[in-house]
Amino acid sequence: MLEVVTNSPEETRALGRKVGESLKGGEVILLHGDLGAGKTLFTKGVAQGLGASGKTAVVSPTFTLVNVYEARLDIVHVDLYRLGFDEVFELGLEDYMDREHVMVVEWAEKAEGFFSGALLEVNFQYEGETSRRITMETGGLELDLELFGRPCP
Repeated sequence: MLEVVTNSPEETRALGRKVGESLKGGEVILLHGDLGAGKTLFTKGVAQGLGASGKTAVVSPTFTLVNVYEARLDIVHVDLYRLGFDEVFELGLEDYMDREHVMVVEWAEKAEGFFSGALLEVNFQYEGETSRRITMETGGLELDLELFGRPCP
């Protein structure tokens, strides 16, 4: 497990960017945390790290449910906030769990046990107004991360 405290929105985005830079394809990033905890901001960083165009508007797909962003590996951004477990099956997400995509899932706890493969669990907790404690369970994934000037275990 990796744990880091980010002290600003910029650091949360930078953490996501570092994660995105180290992805190889086929990973599913499962995001957990309260409203406003930084899940979408982290996803914006992942998109930057994967080389998404600066013109790509990464927004939470709360109402569209799924957004796809073109990058080095296409990013499938999913928001399960409004769904129940049974409704997740209707989205056809298993079609995107392959080496050509990276899937980022907000409110992943709504579909616990649905996702398989190379999973990265990321939990966001409030530490203060702009600070977040972010823990990552890599589940065997090897991420080459150096955060804020120091290598991560």
